[in-house]
Amino acid sequence: MNKVILMGRLTKDPELRYTAGNNTAVCQFTVAVDRRFKSDNQPSADFIPVVAWRQTAEFVSKYFAKGSRIAVVGQIQTRTWDDDQGQKHYVTEVVAEEAAPVAAEDTVAEEAPVVDAE
Repeated sequence: MNKVILMGRLTKDPELRYTAGNNTAVCQFTVAVDRRFKSDNQPSADFIPVVAWRQTAEFVSKYFAKGSRIAVVGQIQTRTWDDDQGQKHYVTEVVAEEAAPVAAEDTVAEEAPVVDAE
């Protein structure tokens, strides 16, 4: 089973683009997820790259911005590619299947729908 559930904040505005071949929406963003244990009383976080496709991509780009709290459900994916200089690059990222806004503990969430990739 390959299932990931993340809750955190966007580190910058989501980047929405469309593929050249069939004009499919794809959105890339990074989620800062606080670690449960902090070192030396300093806040500590992991920065997880996420990619969303189709309706989920458009939903994230429309309703979220830098600093927004987000919950993501998806799968971990690894991929490689060679750049123009022949360097091989490796990426591990989460492919989002669902995305939803998360309210701060002392506020009520806005009325944004939850979008499922299916």
